[in-house]
Amino acid sequence: MALISVIVITLISTSFLGFSYGQLRVGFYSSVCPKAEEIVSSVVREAFLVDNNMAAILLRLHFHDCFVNGCDGSILIEGQNAERHAFGHQGVNGFDVIERAKSQLERVCPGVVSCADIVAMAARDSISLSNGPRYQVQTGRRDGRVSNVSSASIMPEVNESIQQLKSKFLQKGLSEKDLVLLSAAHTIGTTACFFMTDRLYNFPTTGSDPSINPRFLPELKSRCPQKGDVNARLPMDHGSPLRFDSQILRNIRDGFAVLQSDAKLYDDKVTRGIIDSYFGILSSVVGPSFEADFVDSIVKMGRLGVNTGSQGEIRRVCRVFN
Repeated sequence: MALISVIVITLISTSFLGFSYGQLRVGFYSSVCPKAEEIVSSVVREAFLVDNNMAAILLRLHFHDCFVNGCDGSILIEGQNAERHAFGHQGVNGFDVIERAKSQLERVCPGVVSCADIVAMAARDSISLSNGPRYQVQTGRRDGRVSNVSSASIMPEVNESIQQLKSKFLQKGLSEKDLVLLSAAHTIGTTACFFMTDRLYNFPTTGSDPSINPRFLPELKSRCPQKGDVNARLPMDHGSPLRFDSQILRNIRDGFAVLQSDAKLYDDKVTRGIIDSYFGILSSVVGPSFEADFVDSIVKMGRLGVNTGSQGEIRRVCRVFN
């Protein structure tokens, strides 16, 4: 049974009621739109009941939003040169769910709840619906006024080396531990065979990536045959693709990682040590908690580059600037 983790932020602001991080705080909308989180949760739950892969889709949307310009809803903007159309955002979706939540919120609290906050809350609810940890999300973000396709060139790619991945995360103020834990979000969801072709058939000298467990390679090739449908999808977490748990880290350790970028985490001494720390003989008693550590990392990510106070805007419709 997944550990239920509740993050309590202990910095108390003298200017606001509740807990805060700068101008972000748990319960930001409690007085100005008290049903905000309830409305978002309801919309996410409805979408999840229709398609249980929606949890992974909304969690990925949050990561892709935060990693580029910060958690500012810039990925939601539609337009020919808007960020959402970047190569690094291929397959990112869930925009319609965010718009549905925004539409309901605008009827109750017009011009109050930001799209950036809706994305963060939707990710939180998605994790909970997937039997992952429950946590409180800090709110108070405002929406950005810039969305450019070129900005997403900094997104991590599946074929990058572990050093490149570490560098991109460190440039964002995220540690090697955050890299491991946020990559572990791949415990739910699917990927396209498009991202598997080079790993399975075009790997230098060996044809297939030698880090793939020999028992797993035939299965991967059957799911993504050479010259097959590159849009066909397969689970990223072998063994428990619909449950948020630490199985993804076991898979990485044992050669059952699906994505090459996940497998690379076991090539580096530091990231390998972080993965191993969750599976020691006494780890369940005295070791770190995967669920609690993941929450720490996603809350930390949710603070990246936020607009607060008078910065940015509160969009009326998430796909367009005011």
